[in-house]
Amino acid sequence: MIQRAWTWVLHPPVAGPRATMVIRTMAGAVFFWEGILKFVYANQGVGRFTKLGLPFPVFTANFVGGLEIVGGLLLILGLGTRLITIPFIIEMLVAILSTKPRLFLGTLPLPPPPVPPQVGIWAVLHEVRSEYAQIMSCLFLLISGPGPWSLDTSLLCGEQGKRDGTGRFCVYTPDPISPVSWRL
Repeated sequence: MIQRAWTWVLHPPVAGPRATMVIRTMAGAVFFWEGILKFVYANQGVGRFTKLGLPFPVFTANFVGGLEIVGGLLLILGLGTRLITIPFIIEMLVAILSTKPRLFLGTLPLPPPPVPPQVGIWAVLHEVRSEYAQIMSCLFLLISGPGPWSLDTSLLCGEQGKRDGTGRFCVYTPDPISPVSWRL
């Protein structure tokens, strides 16, 4: 069961639409620059994590910032796409759960949104938009894979040298019976 899960994560389908690169690049870029912000501005990193009452705020902010920088670059490149989406989904869920209930109640220790709504369900729905978009993008990539324009595709198909007549990479499809299946 565990081996099957690892195979699923490490051998994603790569035959999706080329436009998958757009979702990968968007999500990866947002994670990348948000990671940099955690190191450049204390109010986005250690200061924010301290105000939220997260444990070990210096370590946590640096860990999350580093994860976002490295993981964002991995998403942009399409390398380990399924693998990196898992901690990103968890991170976004933690971000939502650590801030949005208190925003709803009006007890968030961070400054309120600059314009109404500042508390309640409408404030939460407005402020959760970024996390929601990142979760949905990562879920899409987790399910569909990195797409054909990715390093995952190059590694899975390129090392076998399989190309069709148009020069496109082969399409890797895991087969539950044999460990590796290839088709063009």
